[in-house]
Amino acid sequence: MPGTAATAPGYVCLEVPSGWGRDVLDGTALGTELATELSARADAAGVRILFIRRPGRDVARPARTVLIARTEPGNTWCERLEVAEPAELLDVVPRVVAGPAPGLGAAVTDPVVLVCAHGKRDQCCAVQGRPIAAALGKQFGDAVWECSHTGGHRFAPSMILLPTGYTYGRLDAARSADAVRAAAEDQVYLPGLRGRSTWAAAGQVAEIAVRELGAATATATSTDVDAVTVDEAAGPIVRHRDGRAWRVDVGVRELPARPASCGAAPKPVRPIVAEKVTAL
Repeated sequence: MPGTAATAPGYVCLEVPSGWGRDVLDGTALGTELATELSARADAAGVRILFIRRPGRDVARPARTVLIARTEPGNTWCERLEVAEPAELLDVVPRVVAGPAPGLGAAVTDPVVLVCAHGKRDQCCAVQGRPIAAALGKQFGDAVWECSHTGGHRFAPSMILLPTGYTYGRLDAARSADAVRAAAEDQVYLPGLRGRSTWAAAGQVAEIAVRELGAATATATSTDVDAVTVDEAAGPIVRHRDGRAWRVDVGVRELPARPASCGAAPKPVRPIVAEKVTAL
């Protein structure tokens, strides 16, 4: 699973209780013109747009909740606001990765939990994700949302924690709750971790490899959220805030073909894997 989180330095999550299409910006929910413009602005800003709704039977309200978040270590933040019309997001999207928190809404200090339940995209996400969202909602209340496609159907149930963008797969309700509790303590829960969406696939793999090495040697490298950053251009190199660094050699592994989602034809699987971790 390492290296399979969607790459997104910023998120914009719009409350849409019903009417999701296969793709959130295919025009089904927002209309073609607005969806096309939002998609263009999100691509330009490096922002990922998700739909969210409350677990269980949700109902439409006059105002829609919007969650915006930036995942960059050292500049990680989340804000919550409400909009009367989805078109208001056109002005919001460019500001998510433009600098520090823009002050558009109230600061969110507790982890936000997004569990994929996008049945129009993949039935497994709805069948396996919705019970997890419901169970987490009983424990963590309004911090929990069902969300649209997170990427990686085969890892359902899939969960994203904001504002860090740490993404998980194949966790049951108990371990999902453990991941949320760890995030509340500014810690990273390692089981089921797919990666931090700040990085591309190789960077995600490198970070997890170094964190797992730290866990094996009982050092603080393993779980402190902002203990490490990844220099992807260098190979990648994982740097600790205390000055230590590790080069992680990565490669591509060939695995037998398998379906990427429910009912799909098998496709080749070529995950990026950590082959060697070298202290510098």
